[in-house]
Amino acid sequence: MKELTVKQLAAISGVTVRTLHHYDEIGLLKPAHIGANGYRYYGRAEMLRLQRILFHRELGVPLGDIAGLLDMEGADQVGVLLRHREKLAAERERFRVLIETIDRTVADLKGENPMPNADLYQGFSAEKQVEYEAWLIERYGDPLKDDIVRSRKVMAKMSEAESHAVMDELRDIETALSEGMKRGLDPAANAIDRVIARHRAWVAAAWGKPCPPAAYSGLADLYQSHPDFVKRYETIAPGFTDFLVAAMKAHAAKD
Repeated sequence: MKELTVKQLAAISGVTVRTLHHYDEIGLLKPAHIGANGYRYYGRAEMLRLQRILFHRELGVPLGDIAGLLDMEGADQVGVLLRHREKLAAERERFRVLIETIDRTVADLKGENPMPNADLYQGFSAEKQVEYEAWLIERYGDPLKDDIVRSRKVMAKMSEAESHAVMDELRDIETALSEGMKRGLDPAANAIDRVIARHRAWVAAAWGKPCPPAAYSGLADLYQSHPDFVKRYETIAPGFTDFLVAAMKAHAAKD
């Protein structure tokens, strides 16, 4: 089989030339050889190794851990692929359940088919939640454990109507804030501050305890630093994360 240059391998794999160079530099993916012209050339073995690297990346393995995993796997490529397949099949099933949960929730919100409280959470990954909480605790300290537990207890005690009302309130708040942003209002403007006061009250209700200025400002930092929050807020409106954070910090500074 004809060997590929780094540009050709980048073209068929979707990996950038810069990334392939980086993989070479850190010893993760060396070319089969380097020609007299200085070009890197990759054979079938290197292409298969790159595929294994990309599988691990897709499954969330940190780059620094992949080389060790490849060494452990050795020549057992069929076994590795079958294990990848099992993980992907499990994820496919989880996504199927999540899609079903979305459809049932939409029907519930339309008043077409009431949904039991417990069914609201079908398909969510317990492992992802554990990772998320570990990230929170590592970043912001052990006291957050109490807040996480308290928030769960507060939400668990709510009736279906109460939980809908709580989420409707949050949606109204975020809609008002995003509309203010689109109108070009300053995050510290009085009109925005009045809405942010509602947001802070909503947070306090969810925590089941007061939300002092320092805690609210810290929550703003969390919103801006965690990719899940950023993704959610940027879905509401591009630039909304920074706007919300600025409004929260401005509000906390006034207290």
